[in-house]
Amino acid sequence: MSAKFAWQRKSNRWPASIRGAGLPFFARLSNYRTSIMLKALFSTVALVISLAPPAQAAEPGVTVATPCPFGDCKAAIGLSFVGEFSIPTGTQFDGVEFGGISGLDYDPASNRYIAISDDRSERAAARFYELSIEASAAGITDVKVMKTVTLKDRNGEAFAAKSVDPESIRFGKDGIYWSSEGDVKQLLPPFVRVASPDGAFVREFELPKAFLPTADKSAGIRDNLAFEGLATLPGGDLMVEVESALFQDGPVSGLARGTLARMIRYDAASGTRQAEYVYPVAPIPQAPTVDKGYNDNGASEILGLDDHRLLVVERGFAQGFGNSIKVFMVDTDGATDVSSIASLANTDAPVVPVRKAQVLDMQAIGLKPDNIEAVTFAKGTDGSDLLIFAADNNFSKEQKTQFIAFKVLTRP
Repeated sequence: MSAKFAWQRKSNRWPASIRGAGLPFFARLSNYRTSIMLKALFSTVALVISLAPPAQAAEPGVTVATPCPFGDCKAAIGLSFVGEFSIPTGTQFDGVEFGGISGLDYDPASNRYIAISDDRSERAAARFYELSIEASAAGITDVKVMKTVTLKDRNGEAFAAKSVDPESIRFGKDGIYWSSEGDVKQLLPPFVRVASPDGAFVREFELPKAFLPTADKSAGIRDNLAFEGLATLPGGDLMVEVESALFQDGPVSGLARGTLARMIRYDAASGTRQAEYVYPVAPIPQAPTVDKGYNDNGASEILGLDDHRLLVVERGFAQGFGNSIKVFMVDTDGATDVSSIASLANTDAPVVPVRKAQVLDMQAIGLKPDNIEAVTFAKGTDGSDLLIFAADNNFSKEQKTQFIAFKVLTRP
């Protein structure tokens, strides 16, 4: 999803989220489930942060450490900011404007990066790029576009305009995994597909019926809030996360409330669903600073740590303020499989969400992040372990394609 300036085309989409109405489904939950969910929605882990003076921008070396997320010291993570690099909007490659980067992944075997554009085949055919990123513990010195690869539909053709909404991309064992959010207005379902290195269709993952768009919006995905994040796990599974709640699971986040987003666990080899979990998205962190301004918050990307822990990027936006980017570690161990629960808003079954702990707030360490929608682990040119984020510029002159790098000090 493109968040910044989304109000220009989606201002009438979620009046309840902007008004800050309460979550009606909490009142219908058991006392047990209510206490569990509220604890997960609103609790955070304190950060151990070495900060530059508040009035200054972040300097390389600023360190964020979370020694025991969820009280589990085996899950310790530490990050040190090393630098950022931006590509101006309007930059051309092979005669096509570069931008809309919504997914990023790194292959250590080939030392190459791939990045997917969320252009809906409007500026050019839906595509991903091969990138060269010169990054190390000393910073990011260059980002180059090496190649453009056109994604193909089932018929081997480039996608027609507005027939696809690419969002996330990962290297997989049998190809390149990528997601599309679909389009509720056209009743186009979201999907996860496997492509060959040249972009050709290989296969598609099964889609649970609960995620199908509906004309009356009684169930299924919300427009531009569907399959935003993909994460490959070491054991062979693939995690897929929607950006915000399905219609049947309650309203989206507001300033005074969070929401519940589903995560699907797939067996990557077969493309079959193994389980679904509940991820508690936080309330919108910032009110707009302009009258009647737009704001939102959702999960914009996920990244695997091991077979049950992941990083989740929450991207908030408030018109007049900008972007709020927070990163959380989550643990699916002990979380309820909700794949058989038709509606999280109307169930008496006890539900335990994934455990969640904040590990990074970019604004809090002095960064000014743009619309962060992509993240990957990578190896630096000096052999250092890096965590690299990328921003979707929405092809807007007021934004940029921004890359932000951290050295990974510790991780599970």
